[in-house]
Amino acid sequence: MTRRAFFAQRQYVIIAIMVVTVVIFLVKLFYIQVLSDNYRLLSESNVRRSLVQYPPRGIIYDRHGDKLVTNEPAYDLMVIPRQVKNPDTLELCRLLDLDPQLFKHRLTKARKYSMYKASIFLEQISKESYGYLQEKLYRFPGFFVQPRTLRKYPYPIAASVLGYVGEVNQNDIDKDPYYISGDYVGKSGIEKSYEKELRGVKGMRIVMVDVFNREKGRFEEGQYDVPQVQGEDLISTLDLQLQLYAEKLMQGKRGSVVAIEPSTGEILVMVTAPGYDPNLLIGRQRTKNFAMLSQDPQKPLFNRALQAQYPPGSTFKLVVGLTGLEEGTITVNSRFGCNGKASSPIACTHSHATPLDLIGAIEQSCNPYFWNVFRTSVDRFGYTNTRKGYNEWRRIVLSFGFGSPISPDLLNQANGNIPKDAYYDKYFGRNGWRSLTIRSLSIGQGEILVTPLQLANLSATIANRGYYIPPHVVKRAGDHDIGFEKKKTAVADEYFLPIIEGMNNVFEASHGTARYWKIDSISSCGKTGTVQNPHGKDHSLFLAFAPKDNPKIAICVVVENAGFGATWAGPIASLLMEKYIKGRVKRLDVEEHMINSNLIGP
Repeated sequence: MTRRAFFAQRQYVIIAIMVVTVVIFLVKLFYIQVLSDNYRLLSESNVRRSLVQYPPRGIIYDRHGDKLVTNEPAYDLMVIPRQVKNPDTLELCRLLDLDPQLFKHRLTKARKYSMYKASIFLEQISKESYGYLQEKLYRFPGFFVQPRTLRKYPYPIAASVLGYVGEVNQNDIDKDPYYISGDYVGKSGIEKSYEKELRGVKGMRIVMVDVFNREKGRFEEGQYDVPQVQGEDLISTLDLQLQLYAEKLMQGKRGSVVAIEPSTGEILVMVTAPGYDPNLLIGRQRTKNFAMLSQDPQKPLFNRALQAQYPPGSTFKLVVGLTGLEEGTITVNSRFGCNGKASSPIACTHSHATPLDLIGAIEQSCNPYFWNVFRTSVDRFGYTNTRKGYNEWRRIVLSFGFGSPISPDLLNQANGNIPKDAYYDKYFGRNGWRSLTIRSLSIGQGEILVTPLQLANLSATIANRGYYIPPHVVKRAGDHDIGFEKKKTAVADEYFLPIIEGMNNVFEASHGTARYWKIDSISSCGKTGTVQNPHGKDHSLFLAFAPKDNPKIAICVVVENAGFGATWAGPIASLLMEKYIKGRVKRLDVEEHMINSNLIGP
């Protein structure tokens, strides 16, 4: 190879190296400017900032327009980690009342999320802290404030119904792409059931910022901004004043109250006791307070109205009687003898004349009477065909809404239990059980379980003479009404009339089990229940409705470990019906006794 050829070849190599270098440089430049988000985000975040516009959640009102849930301003401190340059950590911690170790932890978490995208550094700063912080925030590049709202509860009531709002978790984000980290979502109650109506639609505002972290106006005069859409307001079915009164009556007690307007299925009152102030679950103390409530032995987070399951006791005799009438195994005039405590196989706990007819048996709550009604129902296809008789009986019972959730807008309802024949097959063998084997069902004991909501619905169903509208807690969302179709039971309308007469006698007759709680000038109907409790003292239970004709309120009251149904649950139900219908209570001595009695100790 000649010397000239050698240098010519080297020239080509050098040119090739230069070309490759230029190509690599151009590719890298293209990647930085076009493909990579990092430098674009860094550049953009130095001159403009995208602020999520969180819409106020819808207000929740009671049925008369009183506010139950409102909003108040709050602020999240956001951070863009790439812009944070040697911050005065101690000064910022002092301003935020934040531990320095927690400061480092949160900044590390933000860096892991993204160096260039904003994320929440400290949530829910109060408006007082915000005002003080805003004056000094220019000294901390990379930090800025994001306005939003927090829930506020004007009254410390109905926490289990209204629910609460909390930060989304990964499961929430996976289920609905609307949410991103840092968003809030309804976690329970109405807040969760009606989340999509309440949350509104987020917007976006793009602003220009200077080197001192100060806003200098809207980007391109706001033409790229996206307006937020406020959440829809809800009109609930709750009656604020009646709810306040019910919670007052239930203080110092364990149990629940559910009251329904029979003609609409609208829930007027839902109390679970002990309860808690819903304001405990807002703000930066929410996590701490939630842990405190979770560890409380009285279980204030447990919604007894929806989730507690009890044997219905003597209140279930109403269903047993209706089933017997529908099946034709008894008439209104059918009579069965009673030997009081000597009765067998089920003793009677009340002293009364004998034999009684159906109306008298309801008035006196006679156990042997309803055992005989149950026996004739289950054995009506013959003593050896118990299964068929029981399944027919069970079919009618289920038509009252037992055995499954009944409210379309209340979450986490317990099913209750109306046992299937397979349950008894398992324990006694396929042909090993008869009506006598399962006799406890006739008086609402044994394996039957119901919730207070289901019992209140039973009261509303009887008040309506045979149908119910699924109980619900919201009647209007935004500009549209919410309604549900009525559900008919498997019992003919005419058979409810004698049951109602018997319930009326419970209040009105001289031997009625709730005669002491009769309401002056209001014809009321009720049924006492004393629920056997293998774990302690019996539960006091009462269901009722008033007035007898054109009823306005149907109610169930449960007071745990309180003994006879007429002792505690009865007077509480009576006072609530009087308060709702008349607007005030005359029996101040009864009211004072109920309010001031503490059945669960300090």
